[in-house]
Amino acid sequence: MKLSARDAAQYFSKPDPDRTGVLIYGPDAMRIALKRQELIAALVGPKGEEEMRLTRIPAGELRKDPARLGDALKAASFFPGPRVAFAEDATDTAAPAILAALEDWAPGDAQLVVTAGSLKATSKIRKAFEAHRNAYAVGIYSDPPSREEIEADLTRAGLREVDRDAMTDLTNLSKELDPGDFRQTIEKLALYKLSDQGPVSSDDIVNCAPTSTEAELDDVLNIVAEGRAAEIGPVMRKLQAQGVTPVYLCIGATRHFRALYTAASDPGGAAAGIARMRPPIFGPRRDRMLRQAQGWGCYKLEQALTLLTDTDLQLRSASQHAPAMALVERMMLRLSMLSRR
Repeated sequence: MKLSARDAAQYFSKPDPDRTGVLIYGPDAMRIALKRQELIAALVGPKGEEEMRLTRIPAGELRKDPARLGDALKAASFFPGPRVAFAEDATDTAAPAILAALEDWAPGDAQLVVTAGSLKATSKIRKAFEAHRNAYAVGIYSDPPSREEIEADLTRAGLREVDRDAMTDLTNLSKELDPGDFRQTIEKLALYKLSDQGPVSSDDIVNCAPTSTEAELDDVLNIVAEGRAAEIGPVMRKLQAQGVTPVYLCIGATRHFRALYTAASDPGGAAAGIARMRPPIFGPRRDRMLRQAQGWGCYKLEQALTLLTDTDLQLRSASQHAPAMALVERMMLRLSMLSRR
């Protein structure tokens, strides 16, 4: 039987040990691995492998030894509890062994879990699981996790209280990160809140989310956008000492001011424009950029982008004689003064 993505999320957290088996397939190996880990852990528990209630078989080996999977389904463990026979990375070359195991399965046997990459609708393995009355076939695709899946991850991590803004930030973050990175972020968040009984806030998300390559530019860009000209020089010296190049600074500033212009010119207002940004902007940084966009307005931001474009052309010109970092610092100062007008 086919299992929808929504039903699959519920099944993986509370599987039925009396099912014949589950096929999990799709193009993203990381997503497949995470779902398979969740399913098997729910079936056999944390000690299933050490109690020999989990048999792991690379599907590529079934071509040489087709009976191995069927034997694993029938084999009894010294310990009581549900058992799983797991065939990994299956292709249609392993179809004869997998189809035979499906056909020979009987109540009391281990549950068969098979993972595979992308399988066409004509795949023998996929067709067999979809047509089986007591087995499931689940296609996992590169869709961001649903709110229910995020809430389930938070519950598993022991995070039961999350305020509304923080949940919005987590939802946005899940759309940008790989599944493994997102789950690591949840685990990091759980450790961060270990001795804190308060609800998860947007500040907590900011402190635990992976930093982007533009993060080190945030200080100087906020200083410029907020018109604090006197602070530009020391920060520029620090960035230069760290090896940050003038071109990198110019590109970062252009992205920042282009984002402000996009927000300021949004028909629904700056807040709606910020909410539509990709990658998402959340927490205090979102509020700060919103204030900047509203303070600058479209007209001054157009002037800022013109200045940034002119500086970028100067940096790339073979005929420019002024030191590149001096050109960028002068541009930053001019932008800072522009914000005050």
